[in-house]
Amino acid sequence: MPASPSLVTSETAPEPKTAHSSRIGLIVPSSNTTMETELPELFGRQSEATGHRYTFHSARATLKNVTREELLAMVAKAADCATAVSDADVDVIAYACLVAVMAQGPGAHVDSESVIAQAASDNGHPAAVASSAGALVRTLHELGAARVAMVAPYMKPLTKMVSDYIEGSGITVVDSASLEVADNLAVGCLDPGALPAIARDLQREGADAIVLSACVQMPSLPAVQAVEDELGLPVVTAATATAYEVLKALGHTPAITGAGRLLSGALVPTAAQAG
Repeated sequence: MPASPSLVTSETAPEPKTAHSSRIGLIVPSSNTTMETELPELFGRQSEATGHRYTFHSARATLKNVTREELLAMVAKAADCATAVSDADVDVIAYACLVAVMAQGPGAHVDSESVIAQAASDNGHPAAVASSAGALVRTLHELGAARVAMVAPYMKPLTKMVSDYIEGSGITVVDSASLEVADNLAVGCLDPGALPAIARDLQREGADAIVLSACVQMPSLPAVQAVEDELGLPVVTAATATAYEVLKALGHTPAITGAGRLLSGALVPTAAQAG
């Protein structure tokens, strides 16, 4: 269901902060074309269910090819991006590049989130912070998913790095599919309609959940509910996990339809109540 333009706006249509609206800051790779479409779509559905309004305000860091060198260079710009996006007095900042954080080694999301939070605070606009890397592993733990099967768009060495990072957090990756697309802009052009067949081919025996897109750039939202309904396992993506943690940071109960049980609020009954 398309987001209503009256409920989700962008930095081109600012509005005063009120008890019934929230500002979400995004830090994204310069070539990302997906998070600024999937997150507003998700929060549009949340708005339709609750009446709460959300606006999005982005800062970009250069990234064209998903290589370790470019990923580390992007990470070095995180604090500057946090300072820039916090100028909009956002309530929460989502650091939306999963693999850039994971490329730094196990547990790196903790330091990355701390750096971004400190930069925003030093700029006079403190904000909660959720990285997509941290959101994914924390959400899987919250779901009790000790074993997962995963789809990633990366070249095989980067997929292995993501798998190792997830396993370093105590979650076993029972199988993974690598789509082997190095150009980040090309990743954003992948067809989410292909994901159900890819997920169907994963070895899922003993898995507790499916990570349908271990990348915030690979479009997956149109396939999440279909894969969950067909395969009977909870389906999470980097984007849905990030949306979930943003809602938690704001104190809002998930009420999003058509994006899996996680964002419907059905899987995690302890989620914070909406204000």
